[in-house]
Amino acid sequence: MAREKIDFENAHFLLSLLAGDVSLVKKIESVIGVRGVTRDCWIEFEGEEGAVQRAVSAIRDLEDARRGGAEINRQDFCFAIETAATGEPVTLTELLGCQLLGGGRLPPVRPRTRNQLAYLKSMEDHDVVFGVGSAGTGKTYLAVASALSALKQKKVKRLILTRPAVEAGEVLGFLPGDLTEKILPYLRPLYDALYEMIEPGEVNKMIEQGKIEIAPLAYMRGRTLNHAAIILDEGQNTTSEQMFMFLTRLGEGARCTITGDPSQVDLKGGVNSGLREAIQILSSGIEGVDFIEFERHDVVRHPVVSSIIKAYDNNRGKSS
Repeated sequence: MAREKIDFENAHFLLSLLAGDVSLVKKIESVIGVRGVTRDCWIEFEGEEGAVQRAVSAIRDLEDARRGGAEINRQDFCFAIETAATGEPVTLTELLGCQLLGGGRLPPVRPRTRNQLAYLKSMEDHDVVFGVGSAGTGKTYLAVASALSALKQKKVKRLILTRPAVEAGEVLGFLPGDLTEKILPYLRPLYDALYEMIEPGEVNKMIEQGKIEIAPLAYMRGRTLNHAAIILDEGQNTTSEQMFMFLTRLGEGARCTITGDPSQVDLKGGVNSGLREAIQILSSGIEGVDFIEFERHDVVRHPVVSSIIKAYDNNRGKSS
């Protein structure tokens, strides 16, 4: 058994490391497996030597981030504790230091989990990145942020956002309006992401100038996309032919991100998902291609979303 005590200059500083909630010491106990006691301006851990050192490492990580100016919230606290528990070489300071865009009245975009940070790094380092996981894990949002950042830094000349126009209940032909108006609902999530990151007027101007293009996947056929950041959203709803067509559109200086959730395929009639096939064919290790798999703890929507996903996963597991 080992024991280690950490002293701080005052109780307020220690409380700030615990996101203002002393009960979070119990979180350290349950995740890392140590006994924690805190009084006034100190915290002490007791347990197996390795576990105690992991707990101390987590507190030091939180301390470094706090002294660097971060306001520790519950999510930041959990990140530091879970990272220390798994021994992954990622610090909270590194997570909080990764910020994209921002300015004016719009806040910067930053990752909130280890996988989100790995995703942003992967999009910097690879030509083709697959972001695979459940709804709400930030796959599309961070892909758009990364591409916009590259566009603003002139690493690419344009941003192309595309989705397959596959119905999830409604029938495209029965929607009102002309073809453009019928397609718009399928592309709306991409517009929403853009408008959250840069001012609407700037988005519209960039679309008019051709720096941003949002179009259905069918419009990609026959094109060679040079010097562009390309995002294929809802990749699970592509057919094998569509996915191959898309992946072979990349031209000089281009990079692309494919997002999707293999558990939410809306293709009818037993048609195979192009995303599932791509994962099977390309995940064996091809230079320039990377896969980031998101998990339930990466969900950053309402907390109940993670519970809903877990319940559905459990039910599907029983049915299979």
